[in-house]
Amino acid sequence: MTHIDVVDNHGQFTHLEQRALRDMGVDVELIDNDTPPEEIDADGLVLSGGPDIDRIGNCPEYIDLDIPVFGICLGMQIIAEVRGGRVGGGEYGGYADVTVEILDEDDPLVGSLAPETRVWASHADEVKDVPESFDRTAKSDVCGVEAMSNTQENLYGVQWHPEVAHTERGEEVFENFLTICEEEI
Repeated sequence: MTHIDVVDNHGQFTHLEQRALRDMGVDVELIDNDTPPEEIDADGLVLSGGPDIDRIGNCPEYIDLDIPVFGICLGMQIIAEVRGGRVGGGEYGGYADVTVEILDEDDPLVGSLAPETRVWASHADEVKDVPESFDRTAKSDVCGVEAMSNTQENLYGVQWHPEVAHTERGEEVFENFLTICEEEI
């Protein structure tokens, strides 16, 4: 059975990320972001959202574990910063219902959502420039980088929250990540 760890970055929806995966039949564990990287024995990692880039613990080290990593909101921003992208404040700071345009229908994480989907997202901070080895896979009128991926390294991220009921087809995003993880086993 595929095992995925959800890394707790102190976000208000982290428990919903764990629940979404558990409800899909995934062996899932919620771990603290201070867990030493060498203690992680998972087939994939979800870097949860959270309120503060200064409280991300060992998350930068997890990106180099050679397993698929899916960053949600702050989690995506961590991946971007570690790999040389740029993160900054968004023009629209609060949570909102956003229409996201999928730019790459072949992307293994969000491509199945093409041509567009409605999501629940916060844009207080956001990825401004994707790292060189990444593709921008979704955008919106509110944010130029709603999703990104590096399929060579199996690093993926979305600005929105697929775990909340307000996001259409959020479970499909988790199913797509599960498929990515299973293909690497």
